[in-house]
Amino acid sequence: MTRIQDIIKKSNVAVITGGASGIGLAAAKHFARAGMSVAIADLGGDRLAAAADELKAISGEEHVLAVETDVAQKDSLEALERTVIQRLGRVHVLMNNAGIGPETSIFSAQANWDSLLGVNLLGVINGVRTFGQHMLSHGEPGLIINTGSKQGITTPPGNPAYNVSKAGVKVFTEALEHELRNTEGSKISAHLLIPGFVFTGLTKGDRAEKPAAAWTSEQTVDFMIESLERGDFYILCPDNDVARDLDERRMAWAMGDIIENRPPLSRWHKDYSDKFKTYLEQKE
Repeated sequence: MTRIQDIIKKSNVAVITGGASGIGLAAAKHFARAGMSVAIADLGGDRLAAAADELKAISGEEHVLAVETDVAQKDSLEALERTVIQRLGRVHVLMNNAGIGPETSIFSAQANWDSLLGVNLLGVINGVRTFGQHMLSHGEPGLIINTGSKQGITTPPGNPAYNVSKAGVKVFTEALEHELRNTEGSKISAHLLIPGFVFTGLTKGDRAEKPAAAWTSEQTVDFMIESLERGDFYILCPDNDVARDLDERRMAWAMGDIIENRPPLSRWHKDYSDKFKTYLEQKE
């Protein structure tokens, strides 16, 4: 198995979408400190420029590239790839991390559905389909990391378009890893990052200070790197409020809806919510 240290190292190149803030910027800083050349892609020129300045302070201007990119548009990602290869060289780490979270309901405005699915799901698919073939063909070890969500697994009520997008990322990344490991000569592996509660621009709302329950982006990236070193595909992150065993039990209950023929989302169903609470209290 390829060691992560053989990929995240000096002279190699990392590309991170959604790289101007949050988990994406924390990952970009980690890669830069490891000696990698880093390209961040995002929308919002001033924010992107400020993030690039932070990275340049770590690794120098010649090793940093910041490109405004709309991940929902494949031609925008194709332009990003051409620029990265021309300026920095072939890519070894691709982190499809761009994400948005406008509120939706089943019958809410089409625009929010379109933008959310375009960024969160198509952005990942477009990123892999744009960069992945060249990553395979250069023959060097590499990583593709796609940012999912626990909401794509337990699918709680409240924002169906977000849940659909992240469930799609899970399914797509599983299929990607299957294909990569069955491609002759492939030295590329795929991984699904499943953050816990992380204090980022997407989650903070009106809060100015990090809630005690939340992890920082840096903690999340540290956990991601530790998981990659173990060779984990599912990078299931805890936080300060939810430990892994609780996540596992919530996910097992969600799968039980199918196996036991319960109503969907039975955790939140009036006839099953008390049973779910009792289930959580049971000891193994």
